[in-house]
Amino acid sequence: MNNISIGFIGAGNMGSAIMKGIKGCNIGKNVDLYAFDPDSAKVGALSDIGVKSCSSESELAKKCRYVFLAVKPQIIESVLEAAAPGVSSDSVIISIAAGISDEFIASKTIPDAKVILVMPNTPLLLGEGASALSRNENVSDEEFSVVLDIFKACGKAAVISRDKMKEIIAINGSSPAFIYLFAKGFIDYAESVGIDSAAASELFSQSLIGSAKMITDSGYTLDELIRMVSSPGGTTLAGLDRLYEGNLTDTVKKCCESCTKRAYELSK
Repeated sequence: MNNISIGFIGAGNMGSAIMKGIKGCNIGKNVDLYAFDPDSAKVGALSDIGVKSCSSESELAKKCRYVFLAVKPQIIESVLEAAAPGVSSDSVIISIAAGISDEFIASKTIPDAKVILVMPNTPLLLGEGASALSRNENVSDEEFSVVLDIFKACGKAAVISRDKMKEIIAINGSSPAFIYLFAKGFIDYAESVGIDSAAASELFSQSLIGSAKMITDSGYTLDELIRMVSSPGGTTLAGLDRLYEGNLTDTVKKCCESCTKRAYELSK
């Protein structure tokens, strides 16, 4: 059985993390891994896990069956144009660029391009990613399974409808930044009342981890989980009242809507 050839255009944080995830899972045993980045040092830093360097986007596309676009959406048009001469009907193009549609990718490469869209997030750097995937009708079940297994090796992965790939960005792609800002409020409060920031960070971080496990594993709804922490007349309800006064859930919704709006702007 021939090895699967997988290439990455872009060897930054996300691209590097996915490559390491590939090499760290079962599929990595049967993979020839290539990368191209204008900063050749980034590719060189991956040589210890067997990543081979390509001199251009088109060379990589010619060599690899699976081509990952691990670049920012603002430069993806020029990247696709550079890669297009190497793209064939056998190529499977995987894009992690926010807001970029499969129709756009096909318009810059070949009309019947096989495209898988992925929205990962930065916890993937620790093998704890949350990635949403969709595909167009040209991608076979076998081809999609290869890519799905890669992202499962880097954390959790879910398949969603292709027409919701922009809406999902707020839920898993951008949400770590929103969570970090939320956490900052608690750590800043701890410091303001004289609590050691390292201790506060450790305790609050573990509270986030534990709360997430309660959501995924306890079997309770979110409303039930809130009630479990909220004793009548107690401290939690006093704090919740202020969050309700500030319309926290409405603010989160507006945050998500702004995130989605920008995704649609980037796709034009």
